[in-house]
Amino acid sequence: MNSAGNPAGGRTVRPVAARLAIPAALALGLLLPASGALAQGATDKGEKLSIRCRTCHEFAAGKPHKVGPNLHGLFGRKAGQEPGFNYSKALRDSGIVWDEKALDAWLTRPSGLVSGTTMAFMGLPDKADRDALIAWLREATR
Repeated sequence: MNSAGNPAGGRTVRPVAARLAIPAALALGLLLPASGALAQGATDKGEKLSIRCRTCHEFAAGKPHKVGPNLHGLFGRKAGQEPGFNYSKALRDSGIVWDEKALDAWLTRPSGLVSGTTMAFMGLPDKADRDALIAWLREATR
């Protein structure tokens, strides 16, 4: 207690909740952008990984097929069914509908998912790489 009778020595004493509110708000403000930054980081990584795909595939609507089919509209599409591209019989008859799970298996090793596919890609063994590429593809092929 100071000479004026203030137990805090002249300082104003705030309740614990008030003292924690500002640090909590700052921490939350710092963490929220981080989650967006992590998602952006995965998308950036996916875009870098997509260089491997660009040699054979287009991603934008209206672009022609290359050695591989244009992947625009990929999610929800039946494998081997894009008009104007000559798919292997194995892929046409696979019954696969492209979603994250199917793409993960495909990107792990295409011939492991569809025996007889003609896609000349050995696969991405790293799960984090596949996840990043799939996240990027989801946006790039809309």
